[in-house]
Amino acid sequence: MGAQDTRRKLDPLFDPESLAIVGASPDSWYSSRITENLTDYGYDGDLYLVNPNREAAWDQQCYDSVSDLPEVVDLVVVVVPREYVVDVVRESGKAGVPAALVITTGFSEADERGAQLEAELEATAAEYAISVAGPNCIGLANAQAGTVLTGLCSRKPEPGHIGLASQSGALSFATFFENAADEDTHFSHIVSTGNEVDQSLVDYVEYMAADPDVEVICTYIEGVTEPRRFIEVARETVATGTPVLAVKVGSSDVAQAAAESHTGSLTGNDEVWDAAFGQAGIERVPDVPDLTSRAQAHAAFDPPASNRVCVASTSGGLATLLADLAEDRGLDLPRLADGTEEALLEMDDLLTFGELHNPVDIRAQGAEVLPAVAEELFADDAFDAYVFGIGLSAVDADADMIADNLLAVAEMTDDPVIFLWTGRREPAALNDPQPYERVRAEYPLFYEPSKAIDALASLVRFDEARDRLVGRPPFELDGQSAAGLPSDATLTWSQATSLLDDYGIDLPATRSATSSEEAARYASRIGTPVVMKVDSPDIAHRNEVGAVRVGVESSAEAQRAYEDIVANVFEYDDEATIEGVLVQEMIEGGVEALVGASQDPNLGPVVTVGSGGTQVEALQDTTHLVAPFGKGDAYGALKRTDLPARFEHEFGPDASLDSLANLITKVGNLVAKRREVTELDLNPVLVRPERSVCVDAFVKTD
Repeated sequence: MGAQDTRRKLDPLFDPESLAIVGASPDSWYSSRITENLTDYGYDGDLYLVNPNREAAWDQQCYDSVSDLPEVVDLVVVVVPREYVVDVVRESGKAGVPAALVITTGFSEADERGAQLEAELEATAAEYAISVAGPNCIGLANAQAGTVLTGLCSRKPEPGHIGLASQSGALSFATFFENAADEDTHFSHIVSTGNEVDQSLVDYVEYMAADPDVEVICTYIEGVTEPRRFIEVARETVATGTPVLAVKVGSSDVAQAAAESHTGSLTGNDEVWDAAFGQAGIERVPDVPDLTSRAQAHAAFDPPASNRVCVASTSGGLATLLADLAEDRGLDLPRLADGTEEALLEMDDLLTFGELHNPVDIRAQGAEVLPAVAEELFADDAFDAYVFGIGLSAVDADADMIADNLLAVAEMTDDPVIFLWTGRREPAALNDPQPYERVRAEYPLFYEPSKAIDALASLVRFDEARDRLVGRPPFELDGQSAAGLPSDATLTWSQATSLLDDYGIDLPATRSATSSEEAARYASRIGTPVVMKVDSPDIAHRNEVGAVRVGVESSAEAQRAYEDIVANVFEYDDEATIEGVLVQEMIEGGVEALVGASQDPNLGPVVTVGSGGTQVEALQDTTHLVAPFGKGDAYGALKRTDLPARFEHEFGPDASLDSLANLITKVGNLVAKRREVTELDLNPVLVRPERSVCVDAFVKTD
């Protein structure tokens, strides 16, 4: 579904010109709260009440059914017992109503009967092409249009520029909205997704991304019904300039991959989500306060032109703490230009002497001349973003002056300016508003150092992600897999190498011997030393059963090695099938890497990259990529492992990992196209500047 299609489907839901509340009754807590919120908060469309058991409510006529309404409304809000929901939606669909918001609970989240009703509701939505939000949802609000369709909203939403799609109903309004409103942070849209019988979290994100009033999209995710579509929609959203932030909670029902492969034992569900989010440019945040605090910054500022930050604080300790936090998050703190330092030292009111650095300790007196300090810092070309930390009371006699100065500073530049005010906020006398409240009503204001720096770092990360994603090909899989591989099998070496060759994956010269004499002959032809290993679908880990010999130096030694390997395999499993003993070119030198892949039931093909060898589980040095992906993503994954450092130690700082990045990309293409490959384990891959060679391969199909 394209963005325009989504807007057409969801405009009647978020911006209805007319609507009907089905089940409207002053005796129903939820329907009464929705009705009163609509009227109290200024909904200016046509509002109808439907309740066959009442003649009137709230001094309005009650109609017996949707069919009896004087017009075809844009939206029906369904607040009736669950047994009647499908009938109401069916009747609405027949009447031509384009959208339904189903508040009613008791569906698949409740019991078997509820699950049956939900299936009927899904089928009804599809049959009549009516867009259904819910069921089992708290509702939604469009503050830009003045539509508030929820009972859990204690005040009128002020229009803002933050979109929110939440899979937790209570959190969406009782927590996200209420806590944000307390801090003068405002949303454009809020939607509780409910059971997503028809319209899903992905649809809401796509809808909000197309709205010019939405500057940033927040999501609260418990599980995604269309994960790959979500990743693609989010990636397109970020690439076109709208940040997507996510709190992802809980563990999915994704089955772990088979433990017989190194890749399977190393792939964790949450790690795969992290990989998918990273590739799509979604910023995953740890908690609800982090979501709203970072969203504040995105709604207020464009990303800075670079990660170069100036930190100034009234407290030397706070300045140092902020600098440490900034560096931990990859922000750069260049030194002050000589002219800037000199100008600040010459300011009599600043009470500084000796020398100044970045972070800048302006001492408590600096709050009194903050605009003059800021003017000098803003004139320094070394910086593209600023953090001002005020470690003083936010409510005492001086706080009004500080608030005035902060507001003045905010008007002096178009660059992001992050304000941190860590002092007292509980006033001795209740004046309205308090000085710090005057600041936060106009600009983002933070009270915790880590939240302030996280918000600035979020701006920088978004800009980097947007630049990385622009022009990337769609995040799509081929519809059909090619044929030719045996099903539900562990591939022999010849089968595996044929597959790997098709995708240009580099393998050592190899021959398969079926006798000790052949082994000796092949060793001589390939050139000793060679590696020898059994080729058997029944042996997943050859080393564990003595089925590998490394550094075989002569034909005679190859003959003996063949006999030993066969004997060890039959001792381990006297019914094992042996296709042959591989005599393989011995690749010497290089850094050992693992490149593997598995098929995640939700996210599809996932590639695992990390340090390889026999100690791969112990090293725990892996990261993941959701296929398909480009070479830039492969490099990004490598940077999250120890491989670059190990490679530099082995070959020097100028050596290129290009061959490994190419290999990783080829593996991604393979598992994206060959969906029948459920497990692929290339371990070790011997990585050198000129070549990355897969010296062993485990491939399994479904």
